Amino acid sequence: MSEASVEFLTSSLGKLEINQLPPNVENSYPQSNVIDLLRNYITEELYKLSGVDKSIIFSALEWSTTLEKGDLLIPIPRLRIKNSNPKDLAIEWAKNFPKSGFLSKVIAEGPFIQFFFSPKLLYNIVIKDVLKRKLDYGATPLGKGKKLVIEFSSPNIAKPFHAGHLRSTIIGGFLSNLYEKLGWNVVRINYLGDWGKQFGLLAVGFERYGDEAKLKTDPINHLFDVYVKINKDIELEGDSLSEEESTNGKARYYFKRMEDGDEEALKIWKRFRDLSIEKYIDTYARLNIKYDVYSGESQVPTEVMEKATEIFKEKNLAQEDNGALLIDLTKFNKKLGKAVVRKRDGTSLYLTRDVGEAMSRYEKYKFDKMIYVIASQQDLHTAQFFEILKQMGFEWANRLQHVNFGMVLGMSTRKGTVVFLDNILEETKEKMHEVMKKNETKYSQINEPEKIADLVGISAVMIQDMQAKRINNYEFKWERMTSFEGDTGPYLQYAHSRLRSVERKANIPFENFLTANYDLLTEPQAILLIRLISQYPDVLRAASKNNEPTTVVTYLFRLTHQVSSCYDVLWVAGQEEELATARSALYAAARQVLYNGMVLLGLTPVDRM
Repeated sequence: MSEASVEFLTSSLGKLEINQLPPNVENSYPQSNVIDLLRNYITEELYKLSGVDKSIIFSALEWSTTLEKGDLLIPIPRLRIKNSNPKDLAIEWAKNFPKSGFLSKVIAEGPFIQFFFSPKLLYNIVIKDVLKRKLDYGATPLGKGKKLVIEFSSPNIAKPFHAGHLRSTIIGGFLSNLYEKLGWNVVRINYLGDWGKQFGLLAVGFERYGDEAKLKTDPINHLFDVYVKINKDIELEGDSLSEEESTNGKARYYFKRMEDGDEEALKIWKRFRDLSIEKYIDTYARLNIKYDVYSGESQVPTEVMEKATEIFKEKNLAQEDNGALLIDLTKFNKKLGKAVVRKRDGTSLYLTRDVGEAMSRYEKYKFDKMIYVIASQQDLHTAQFFEILKQMGFEWANRLQHVNFGMVLGMSTRKGTVVFLDNILEETKEKMHEVMKKNETKYSQINEPEKIADLVGISAVMIQDMQAKRINNYEFKWERMTSFEGDTGPYLQYAHSRLRSVERKANIPFENFLTANYDLLTEPQAILLIRLISQYPDVLRAASKNNEPTTVVTYLFRLTHQVSSCYDVLWVAGQEEELATARSALYAAARQVLYNGMVLLGLTPVDRM
């Protein structure tokens, strides 16, 4: 706990006539999270009443699903007290529980005890904490000193950046931001599909159909056009030509040259790769995503794959079968089947390259955790890959985690053409621009309306993706996504810009918020809002356990709905200065938390729209 944080907490509690901080339980961070301060207090007092070990009490304290049931609750059966009636214990302990300025009420409800935090304590600690720490509010040093490597997006060069890559990109971007907020040192890797026979096809295709000017201006679309045309040639040829003359044969031969290190062959491939990465960087920037490393299948050194093959043999994992090399994983897990790790012609496979890449990454980064954000269609492949590393004897294999996700259904552009991410983002921007123009008065006040339309459009795409649990498939719907009604990305942007408008109209100096008289905030709506604001650091911790963007998205909608219900009651305009300042401080804290949550999800909050 830093000195300044202890000082801030001690002085804040002193003003509330609470003379000392409760003892710190392991894995609690009261300097970053007011709910941990209250967990520590409840743990200490319940320990005195029950004699149960503090670590058991602390881990048994749960969030309540609705604030009517308290801010925290504890199921008494989880305390494992023999020969006792949990309901009787709940009644007895709730009656004798000291509130001491930390709690407003303690209620027994069946075998549960519900704890309600003191609004006065929350106002005096949380508002100042949010306004002083700004973008750091919510950050907790859970992963201090630990390293996370995360692989996400991973599109295939020359193929459309399709919906699956979009999901991987959005989820991976969120998880990278989340782990950074929780103190981890994060390395973001984009592992491109940049190797294989399709590059032989592309090279042959470019000789026939390539256009240098188009390659420079729009490499991804142009290479895709070439790829489609060359595949059409293969289809038309059928089996009519010999291996040497056929397009397929030429492509195979070209890729073999690449695998053998032929400089001419690699020169063309490298141009395709570099131009595509340049274009990807621009697209990712629109989604607020940067990578530390653009890796790819091509970057896995041959010697590492050879070393992996040696280990397969040493450990008696691999068997020859018709010239190919395969590993029978059914011995370890029946569901995993047999995995081919080298083809008959000696060329490497995706699986072997994955194994080699993981070995290289561990050598380079010595990570504490490595996350792969890959679609659930690849569940078997990923499970095989993890099991192979485990059977190779790498102790770090248990630090690998697969964060999977379902499919996006019905994702095509409104014109019904092939989906590139850029097409989707452009169309969403156009749609948003149309909607914004309908309100002429507001539209005239917006600087750079096209840029705002783009940011709101991107929010629409990303929030639609993050709303349901990631494992669920969802249907991509233009109408719902671009609506300003209901729980959508544009609604979150609208909520943020409205809170900015409240700040502008009130025109109260920021420093006045820190010395405001929060005792004037007595309305039930204000109390519910401060209780929600206080939960934000806990929401991030919960999201890190389930790796679910929807945990944060759902919270932000609860927060914005509560802010909405405050507007009818907590007026700022026309109020006495002291009351206007206290209410403005509460709104400013709510806006900061909404801002932080949106940025964490990868959105850019707008100030006017």
